[in-house]
Amino acid sequence: MNTPKSNYIRCGILSSLFISTAAMSAPNFDCHKIRLAEPGWTDLAYTSGVTQLLLNQLGYDASVDILGMTVMLESMKNKDIDVMMGYWDPAMDAYIHPYLENGSIEVIAQNLAGAKYTYAVPQYVYDAGVTDINDLHKYADKFKSRLYGLEPGSNNIIIDAIEEGKYNLAGWKVVESSEQGMLSQLRRAVRRSQWIAFQAWAPHPMNVNFDIAYLKGTDDTYGPNFGGATVHTTARKGFASHCPNVGKLLENMTFTLDMENIGMSYILNEGMSTEEAAKKTIQANPEMLNTWLNGVKTRSGDDALPILQRYIQS
Repeated sequence: MNTPKSNYIRCGILSSLFISTAAMSAPNFDCHKIRLAEPGWTDLAYTSGVTQLLLNQLGYDASVDILGMTVMLESMKNKDIDVMMGYWDPAMDAYIHPYLENGSIEVIAQNLAGAKYTYAVPQYVYDAGVTDINDLHKYADKFKSRLYGLEPGSNNIIIDAIEEGKYNLAGWKVVESSEQGMLSQLRRAVRRSQWIAFQAWAPHPMNVNFDIAYLKGTDDTYGPNFGGATVHTTARKGFASHCPNVGKLLENMTFTLDMENIGMSYILNEGMSTEEAAKKTIQANPEMLNTWLNGVKTRSGDDALPILQRYIQS
């Protein structure tokens, strides 16, 4: 029997179900708290630090987490991380492609050109005849059949290559630690004139702090031109469109090799925090603010450029 009361109850139940379903299906976007992540690489620590500084000065609450590569990408898919400033293309393709394909992660913009990412040796090892990755196996004893990589989850390219029988490196071990661990091992080897093969990339102060040479022969794994790469800003699905002011900033942000090399040097060689390094490089390149903040407002809707100009002058 339909009564006004029963109809009211049914409508209330249906309304509750509709609201509950809508709430469950609605994307979870908090445009005030912006969560960035990076895998512990100094270049991404620096670019994430610059982004965090700008966002915080514009009235947002930005944070940066250090996560392993696979954890970081899964966190973006699961909406626990909003932004990652360092998709190295093509070096990271194997990691990120499934997420780009299913749409859970979106590419916002290219933020750096002219990068490279592959294996290298000290110059004295290169001069001794190791100029190609296919030369390594000839000197397995000198290298102790070891390749020095980054943190677990970031070395899959070379690990997969070894498992597939490439470069005659069967039985070789990829030593996984961290960027700092790898650099410490490189520093120790160079000091003792020992042979070492290690993951290298540019931009990075290692290219200035050490006399190193990149190995040929990895075009089929790391890509041509010594793993020549572009770096891209990425965000979780829908983030840039739901937070358009932040999205505009991310779209505008580009860096130069020189700027990143200097910023990373401040962090690695001078012990600066990422915020200190970011502020100092912006002070040296104030014209970058004109590009980065074009069309960007503060969180409260004011013009962004005067706010940041006052900050870097303080």
